[in-house]
Amino acid sequence: MTSSDLPVTGANAPAGAPPRWRSPSWLADLVPVLVILAVLIVIWYVAAVLMNMSLVRDAFEREETTYTLADLIAGTLDAERPLVPAPHQIVTQFVDLVFGYPPDSPRSLLYHSWVTLSATFVGFLIGTALGILLAVAIVHVRVLDKSLMPWIICSQMVPILAVAPIIIVVLGSIGLRGLLPKSLISAYLCFFPVAIGMVKGLTSPDPIQRDLMRTWSATPSQVLWKLRLPASVPFLFASLKVAVTISLIGAIVAELPTGAQAGIGARLLAGSYYGQTLQIWAALFAAAILAAVLVGIISLAERWTARWMGAKP
Repeated sequence: MTSSDLPVTGANAPAGAPPRWRSPSWLADLVPVLVILAVLIVIWYVAAVLMNMSLVRDAFEREETTYTLADLIAGTLDAERPLVPAPHQIVTQFVDLVFGYPPDSPRSLLYHSWVTLSATFVGFLIGTALGILLAVAIVHVRVLDKSLMPWIICSQMVPILAVAPIIIVVLGSIGLRGLLPKSLISAYLCFFPVAIGMVKGLTSPDPIQRDLMRTWSATPSQVLWKLRLPASVPFLFASLKVAVTISLIGAIVAELPTGAQAGIGARLLAGSYYGQTLQIWAALFAAAILAAVLVGIISLAERWTARWMGAKP
């Protein structure tokens, strides 16, 4: 039993009043999230009814079938190709695509998620390594800080939808196809937050700390390993959480111009071709779940690293 579960007694409790029990802290944090989620689901259902009503009404009229308002609402929530699917339709489609087929089946969302996740992982490693190397170079070479940093910022001003086809075509012309081009697009997106975060983290030590290292005749490499890198760890993990999510987005976007046959991007593209909105939304849910899992893994690694460095739990 924690202190938050104990009854409120003593000076804080009214005289003669029975002890009051405090709700656990995790429950107090969960209630606002559940309330907002419930409100969003209600709004979603209302939007599904309003957006799909014309489609269902036209279908009834073409079939010359009499209908009531209840029939119309029920039809909007169970339409085969709705403009806005209802939440229960998406959940049903998602469960069917995940558990209804073997994991190695081309119809399984697990198979397509793994294809996208593999490109995400490779691109994330490349982008993270590139971002850290650029940050170290920028911090130690003043010329790079003045010349390279503006180009790093400007590189993210070009829409990835415009860059991805160019990268795919150029690399395909020299014989590079498959995983590597998609990984490079993911790396192109995810190196930016790592580079910016690490530059901020490596320069975060106070000047007095750097001056103290100089009085000890520390070399630049010793200052980097013993002062700058430990101070940059919080900035690094905050950047990695952003980088891993946009690396996933880069892998999905990279599958669109290639006409890929596998991957979440391929599912989105196939769903848009054939008007399968349920398939599109199920793939989007799979991408969101993947992003949440990846961020959770980074958070666990951050906690483990903090404990390893001596932080209190």
